[in-house]
Amino acid sequence: MAANSDLVAKLWNLCNVLKDDGVSYQDYATELTYLLFLKMAEETGKQEGIPARYRWAALKEIGNDKLLGYYRGLLLHLGEEGRSRVKEIFRDAQTSLRQPRHLRELITGLDSLDWYAAREDGALADLYEGLLEKNSAEIKGGAGQYFTPRPLIDSIVTLLKPRAGEIIQDPAAGTGGFLIAADRYIRTETDGYSTLSAAAQEFQLTSAYVGAELVPDTHRMGLMNLYLHGVSGHYKCGDTLGSLGESLPAANLILTNPPFGTKKGGGLPTRTDFTFRTSNKQLCFLQHIYRGLKTGGRAGVVIPDLQGHAAPEVLADLMDKCDLHTVLRLPTGIFYAQGVKTNVYFFTRGKTDTGNTKEVWIYDMRSNMPAFGKRTPLTRDHFAEFEKAFGSDPYGKGKRRDEGEQGRFRRFDRDYIRENGDSLDVNWGNDNGSEMLTKSLSPDDLTKRIESQLKLALKELAALTREQRSRR
Repeated sequence: MAANSDLVAKLWNLCNVLKDDGVSYQDYATELTYLLFLKMAEETGKQEGIPARYRWAALKEIGNDKLLGYYRGLLLHLGEEGRSRVKEIFRDAQTSLRQPRHLRELITGLDSLDWYAAREDGALADLYEGLLEKNSAEIKGGAGQYFTPRPLIDSIVTLLKPRAGEIIQDPAAGTGGFLIAADRYIRTETDGYSTLSAAAQEFQLTSAYVGAELVPDTHRMGLMNLYLHGVSGHYKCGDTLGSLGESLPAANLILTNPPFGTKKGGGLPTRTDFTFRTSNKQLCFLQHIYRGLKTGGRAGVVIPDLQGHAAPEVLADLMDKCDLHTVLRLPTGIFYAQGVKTNVYFFTRGKTDTGNTKEVWIYDMRSNMPAFGKRTPLTRDHFAEFEKAFGSDPYGKGKRRDEGEQGRFRRFDRDYIRENGDSLDVNWGNDNGSEMLTKSLSPDDLTKRIESQLKLALKELAALTREQRSRR
């Protein structure tokens, strides 16, 4: 893992070359994707979809006087002549590079990385994902558009337990993190698909995963990420809030972090199947998700505190059609601007369209949490207590305990939420007091909490030390 982190750091250092050529932060990952794809295809021996004259070896041989023109032609032709996934990745590809010497520096720099070590560790896919994570950290204000923290994704996937044979959808797939994590979970449970029948393996490789992404460059990075992780399926570039969304197949499991805010220009979605017409993206995506689940289908959705004139109606409809059994209140600032408050909704589609939510359990991971960032990265350990409280049942029906006003986990019945205006903005206890969440703990639980915090503190100290060393 350390070797992979070193490779990511070296890859990111190549972005200094892009910076010198006037390429913006937002374009770093896209610009490197083209070159990385060619290089990784060579390293993995998966060049069959790339015409020989446009492969990495051919690119290296072009003289500096013709290099930039050749490279522009390469991007154009692979978008037209490449096969299947190659053609999708390079469709409408363009470079922002203006100086041949900078392109040469990138080629030489990529060629000099320790690809043998990356292949041996099986880390080529993780290397690219590490680059995306690094890029998102540098442009955090807009990173949530396409990169959800992997510890959060892994926690959601672990709780909802994807199964082989299920259609798994992400209608705002970004760079594909949820689909990749779901596939990784299923491969672990099936010994790399080896315990599945031939027909079941074929389904996993061709039909299990469905995604959509509106932004072409983000879709391109998602295709690359899925390709490197061996995830196929149907990943389309288009607007889920338009006709594309209506054509997506009903899913057994939906995992997603849809975009926040309002549609561009304040316009309404062009879909015809929404009951509640609103320009609020999260309310529109929420309608897509609970309408797009099969009976008994599950969902884990990152969503902000819902506001707007249609919010109570959409939430009421969600709680009618689905069992909204759990809400996780996330710490602020983990992938959007510091002031944005986000949650994860866990729900299951009912057999009928009314009365499915009887109670909602809310877990407060927002109060008395550290300020997450470079020096205090969000880790899987931060979700350990929530996962324990959630339980092992992916439908949220395991044994649970209301921790009372001084605890993090509370139960609220449907009548209480209805009396609260169909709002999940429910507060309890002393959100800022130092004694919050400790009075109800047993000595053993308190000891475990302290041990957990000490371990996290040591990890954070180690991360800070590495950061300081890297600057020397």
